[in-house]
Amino acid sequence: MGTRAKMDTPEDKPSAAPILLATGNGDKQRAFRSLLDGLPLRPFIPTELGIDAAPNEDGDTHEAIAREKAVRWSEAGSMLAIASDGGLVIPALGPGWESRHTHRFAGPEVDDSQRVDRLLELMEPFTDAARSASWAEAMAIAHKGRLLASWELLGATGEIARIRGPGPVPEFWAFTVWTFPQYDKTYNQLTAGERDSLNDHWARLGHLVRRFFQSIFVPPMG
Repeated sequence: MGTRAKMDTPEDKPSAAPILLATGNGDKQRAFRSLLDGLPLRPFIPTELGIDAAPNEDGDTHEAIAREKAVRWSEAGSMLAIASDGGLVIPALGPGWESRHTHRFAGPEVDDSQRVDRLLELMEPFTDAARSASWAEAMAIAHKGRLLASWELLGATGEIARIRGPGPVPEFWAFTVWTFPQYDKTYNQLTAGERDSLNDHWARLGHLVRRFFQSIFVPPMG
């Protein structure tokens, strides 16, 4: 008779602090796992623990939104939680564009493909340097409802493509039209080395997170 695979629980490895990946999106969960790889942490996703949280995401900065996500999810899971929030910064669109609303700028009922089409429509009047765009990203860590750390930074500067690329990538749909002419690639096509050469937002946040857990973080008692 075969044996049934056992699902890990936060208590299985007392030397590794359990941490909740505060998102329901599989692509972002994988991004978090890669960021935390090698640290004395045991990642869990919400469905593994049967928990849910619904942050309002109405903060006035990406960092405020990431903090709210981390705090709410850490309360729901009664454990460490890591969360992020980010969006495109497009100066040419002025006050008509808000990076915090990148995911929902085209309305609540559209899919990622429609978001791509709508953004390309908005950018149609602009040429050359006016198509420049950067990515703002924030990350936060909380434990049982208490914020421990948070960061926000602006990433590389590329430009919005004139035509859609392959994709879109769920959660990261904007990356399929955020291009880097020096590599003739969209962001999601870049290699790790190419991203590093561009002062990549995720890599820089990863360094901050790793430094926090390696040098500052004290595992909570209970």
